[in-house]
Amino acid sequence: MKNVITLGALVISLALIVFLYLRLSDAEQKLAAAEQNAKDCMQVTFQLQNKLTQATRGTAPDSAKVRN
Repeated sequence: MKNVITLGALVISLALIVFLYLRLSDAEQKLAAAEQNAKDCMQVTFQLQNKLTQATRGTAPDSAKVRN
């Protein structure tokens, strides 16, 4: 009986380790996707700020200039 309880505890422990590993792997993938999304957003923001700066300084083509 003692061996059955020990074996059951080991099986439960192994199942918990596998479950937590899968959760951690999923969280890491979601974090990587979120970091890539943030990087893309920063790049677009930089490009838009650059375009706005060029438009307000007059170095952009007429189609991109800000009209007052």
